[in-house]
Amino acid sequence: MPSDSIVILGVFVADTAYRANRAPRMGETIIGNSFKLGPGGKGSNQSVAAGRLGGNVSFITKLGEDPFGEMALATWKEAGVKPAVTRVKDSYTGAAYIFIEESTGNNAIIVCPGAASTIGIPDIEAKKDLIQSAAVFVTQLEQPLDAAIHALAIARAAGVTTILNPAPAQPLGEAVFGLCDYLTPNETETEELTGIKVDSPESARKAADALLKKGVKAAVITLGDAGALYHTAGRSELVAAFKVGPVVETTGAGDAFNGGLAVALARGMDPVQAVRFGCAVAGISVTRPGTAPSMPTLPEVEKVLSVGRL
Repeated sequence: MPSDSIVILGVFVADTAYRANRAPRMGETIIGNSFKLGPGGKGSNQSVAAGRLGGNVSFITKLGEDPFGEMALATWKEAGVKPAVTRVKDSYTGAAYIFIEESTGNNAIIVCPGAASTIGIPDIEAKKDLIQSAAVFVTQLEQPLDAAIHALAIARAAGVTTILNPAPAQPLGEAVFGLCDYLTPNETETEELTGIKVDSPESARKAADALLKKGVKAAVITLGDAGALYHTAGRSELVAAFKVGPVVETTGAGDAFNGGLAVALARGMDPVQAVRFGCAVAGISVTRPGTAPSMPTLPEVEKVLSVGRL
């Protein structure tokens, strides 16, 4: 496999997106404004982001043998993602409920991973050669944690650059942090991992220092419309967000960022410039509805990097 290859472990889910003026209270039914079905799942979204940017990306997951599984395969084919997939007859392809607040584009999500919730260490061992051959390996926390840790350990032992996007937020054992060349939490996930509330560049740096003490090589804390902080023992830089246009939906922004970061690192970009590249990818994605469908192409990102707009 070429030296710029990216391998991503994660989950595909079919996104069922509901737009309304507000979320319903428990026991309440409200009328929404719109509904859309589309491809999602953090790992899949990150793979699509990387594929659309021209990245040489393979995606490891498990799917059911059902229409949502066919949606996954079609999505990856369109984006140029190579599936490293196991189909499971007696389970289902994952699905997600996504509520989107119409006025702000903010979201709340429930994920049911289905077949991907059965990804285990034997599945990772079966893909060991693929992981070891990558330039960059990426995973998140939607599939079982032991599978993610095992894959990170295989990649680290092979000298592969590792990125852990610790989402959705959950407690992590100390050994996990030492497997991460890059840890990419948002503000909420950072607080979950460090106990430090992130509400300013100063608090982000304090939290990033705490992550370094846990063994992370580089903490990359995404800060929404404030950009992202790149922080290592010898370098700390706040990278500004790209405000390309009106915000339509923020659901896939973190996945856009991580996919972009992986592509930039696989191509040998300086880490801070790779973070800037990721911010540009995310900045475009939030101006469009959906998750995977919102991911931009490389020419679009290059234009934003050069002139600040599409």
